[in-house]
Amino acid sequence: MWDPQQYLAFGDHRSRPFFDLVARVTTAEPRVVVDLGCGPGHLTAVLARRWPGAIVRALDSSPEMVAAAQERGIDATLGAVQEWRPSAQADVVVCNAVLHWVPGHSGLLAEWMRQLPAGAFLAVQVPGNFDAASHRAIRQVAAREEWRDSLERAGILDPGAVLDPAGYADVLAAAGGAVDAWETTYLQRLTGDDPVLEWVTGTALRPVRDALDDAQWREFTAQLAPLLRSAYPRRPDGATWLPFRRVFAVARKR
Repeated sequence: MWDPQQYLAFGDHRSRPFFDLVARVTTAEPRVVVDLGCGPGHLTAVLARRWPGAIVRALDSSPEMVAAAQERGIDATLGAVQEWRPSAQADVVVCNAVLHWVPGHSGLLAEWMRQLPAGAFLAVQVPGNFDAASHRAIRQVAAREEWRDSLERAGILDPGAVLDPAGYADVLAAAGGAVDAWETTYLQRLTGDDPVLEWVTGTALRPVRDALDDAQWREFTAQLAPLLRSAYPRRPDGATWLPFRRVFAVARKR
């Protein structure tokens, strides 16, 4: 279950890649703008302000996130991105920090690209940190004998969950897109007790939280926390630095 409040706990940090992504979408007057995986809708509202003349629609698979987006006045509906298909007027499609949860999503991207109208933009951003120390620590704890049965089907992500920029460029170009692809590693300054644990609780640990009861969750995080503290030590000034790699691709339909 997605928790909108937990996700927004680091809203400023998590929003930076969205703004870098959308900055490369250069169309002026799109007819329809679609936000796939809109979350609580705070960034969908940014799209509506940027293109005030457009119809802005949103989709998310979490009822909690859809409800939070609707409370913001967003036209959000419940649905899976795997089932979404472009309309003839979808001139901008944004899919921000979603597709790493969708196995085989490169085929889905190619299908969307082929179906979009000429001149439309498809903008995609995914985390590229699945081989980071944080995710290695999660997999290390999850592999312990006491957790294997509970977490066997939890959907913990591995480095193969996403492509690199060249991989996305190849997929989208072959499907008819003029592609701009790149990667960025942000260095996030976090504070507080166990800030990296708090960070991953809102994203990477969601399948683990869903698979465990409250007592199991407390024990799992108690085992994970010291590994994260060791990998990301607190500095003398109280800050903890978290490298945050992201992969981007923006394609314009030829």
